[in-house]
Amino acid sequence: MPDNSLLAGPSLRRLRKREGLTQAAMAASLGISPSYLNLIERNQRPLSARVLVQVIERFDFDPASLREDEAIGGVDGLARRMADKRFADLGIDREELQEFLSAAPQAAAAFARLYDNSGAQMPRDEDPAGDARRAVERWQNHFADLDHACEDLADELRLSRSDVSAALGERLREKHQLQVRILPAEVMPGIIHRLDLHNRQLQISEMLPGAARRFQIARQVASLELRDAISQQVEGAGLKSAEAREHLRDHITDYCAGAIQMPYRRFLRACEQTGYDLAVLQRRFASSFDQVAQRLTTLQRVGERGLPFFSARFGRTGRMVAFTAGASGASHPIEGARWPAWIAYAAFESRNSMLTQAVSFGEGEGAPRHWFTVARTVEVDGVACSARKVIVLGVEARFAGDLAQARGTSLDPLDATPLGTPCPRCGRNDCLTPASPRLASVRIG
Repeated sequence: MPDNSLLAGPSLRRLRKREGLTQAAMAASLGISPSYLNLIERNQRPLSARVLVQVIERFDFDPASLREDEAIGGVDGLARRMADKRFADLGIDREELQEFLSAAPQAAAAFARLYDNSGAQMPRDEDPAGDARRAVERWQNHFADLDHACEDLADELRLSRSDVSAALGERLREKHQLQVRILPAEVMPGIIHRLDLHNRQLQISEMLPGAARRFQIARQVASLELRDAISQQVEGAGLKSAEAREHLRDHITDYCAGAIQMPYRRFLRACEQTGYDLAVLQRRFASSFDQVAQRLTTLQRVGERGLPFFSARFGRTGRMVAFTAGASGASHPIEGARWPAWIAYAAFESRNSMLTQAVSFGEGEGAPRHWFTVARTVEVDGVACSARKVIVLGVEARFAGDLAQARGTSLDPLDATPLGTPCPRCGRNDCLTPASPRLASVRIG
């Protein structure tokens, strides 16, 4: 499991200087030795829960300040900025970035602010979807309060003991006076679902399979019963454009639907008991492959963390149409990146088969990281958009040893398929599938 030790030396040191205390005086107030405080301030010892409680009780200290690195996206945010070609010759790896962020978070924030504003006078196309995605990355795709609320709602509805569709449909009928109706495709041309308030109906196209129908019902329950909490989360992101806020609202509402169908503790327990067996999880929670994959990127509850997965979705043209990093630390590939050696592309020719592959990639890092990935096709149903897409789920190979899907796949780094960084930033000589000179010469940034 990832190391969750809390290194908070700079924050504690700034607090001590603000209070005008010596190390000896502050150590006495906290009931620890000056030498131990010195080690904490130099990030050579983690800040224990007991000491943290003492700091909060004895000083006007906001524990949220310990997560000040989240404003710049943590080490992943620094890695993306360091991927700029202006820093390519420095060979700065992820470990150095982690040390920089831990030892001097304010300096790291200053660098991020300077970098982000360096192109402020240059014209830049608006990217509402990208702004929403970056907001999700700042939370590592885990919205703690909403997740707890969804879990409480699932327990209240006893979803573990009843038919999910029936229980959710009954909730809509009793509490919101809405009926769920499955309608023929010709009645809903080009639409897979709609809310008809005049007739008090949630109308769902017959083209949607069972898991997708259940998801839409759960989504409607979430949008009605968690409206204020979702709005508060969206407003807290500080997004400037209405379109970006709407993208984020859609993502969080989808998140809540998945959290209702797959309540956190039950889902995490099932993951650990089955070795994250995707087929078993689909069956147990009456969910589709893509729904389970997305839920796996959210398991970051404090004290109850799951493995840090990322997920990606590819269209039939090979273009990545969605990417969720979760807590994996994987960077979103730049537009135009194509990695034909990856199973994401082979999966299109292996309908309904689950393919696995160990790969290495890592944009903006001194050495590529080693990943275990799983890919499978999913069908997108509906008259207006009927297509096949591929869902890729990935986790660092060091966490994959006990995964059910990893059996039979070598996790030796020497056997990993090297994908490299996208061609415009890579410069590797051993790439198996280099881009055309035209793509490789495209200027990025």
